[in-house]
Amino acid sequence: MITLKGVRKTFGPQAVLDGLDLDIPTGQRIALVGSNGAGKTTFFRCLLGEYVHDGEIRVMGRDPRRDRAAVLGLVGFVPQLPPPLRMPVGALMTYVADLTGSSVARMDEIADRLGLDIRPIRARPFVKLSGGMKQKLMIATALGRDVRLLIMDEPAANLDPAARHALFDLLADRIGTTMIVSSHRLDEIAPLVNRVVELERGKVVLDDVVTDAGALGSGFLARLELAGADPAFARGAVEWGLSSADRDTSWQGEIAGPDRLRFLGFVARHSGVISGFEMRGR
Repeated sequence: MITLKGVRKTFGPQAVLDGLDLDIPTGQRIALVGSNGAGKTTFFRCLLGEYVHDGEIRVMGRDPRRDRAAVLGLVGFVPQLPPPLRMPVGALMTYVADLTGSSVARMDEIADRLGLDIRPIRARPFVKLSGGMKQKLMIATALGRDVRLLIMDEPAANLDPAARHALFDLLADRIGTTMIVSSHRLDEIAPLVNRVVELERGKVVLDDVVTDAGALGSGFLARLELAGADPAFARGAVEWGLSSADRDTSWQGEIAGPDRLRFLGFVARHSGVISGFEMRGR
């Protein structure tokens, strides 16, 4: 699927990628981790054919620089920072659909699963959307078509818990698609992947197989009992997608596997009002 041999990319005197050798087979799901400045985004930009570099890259047998249009037609990309596009949302979706042979209706469906209603914002310039709206729309345009490779740079950034859960479920539906997902937090994306590659100063410092991450769509059922009604807890619980028959002292719901530690942080912050807590795998 993807091979890199001696890939080196410099900006001035600084080597951001420094002799990368990597093989990624079809269907593998990679967690690309590393600190800021480790070279993750530059790595992605080279895969997408945006940068001239030394060494050799092949994506499905093609050179991303020489055969860029063909490579991009097979790749869905979610950038870390949305581009400052001024075109209206509807025009952007139509442009992407026409360019990639996909459909606006399918992108609408993905956006809806993420909690983004396209109808009231269709005429709004993309650049005027909130950070969360931009992220959801970028995910919708990437996942709203059939691709061989998904490249996602911090895809869960700016997403609320319900949208994050939906994203993980959407990725679970893409088993068989090769994925490279970058994140500052390995614990967050570990259940999504079966291999971890860590970059540091443009070099691979760790390349290991994940053997106990569980199924891609794994999750947890959470039940909480409160000592008494608490409005602050209730607001947070609704954001997490929990429900209560009386919006009072008993709450339950499903938590996405990659969000388990983040959810436990929410529980810890409200430990003063929680009298009972259970979370088990489904």
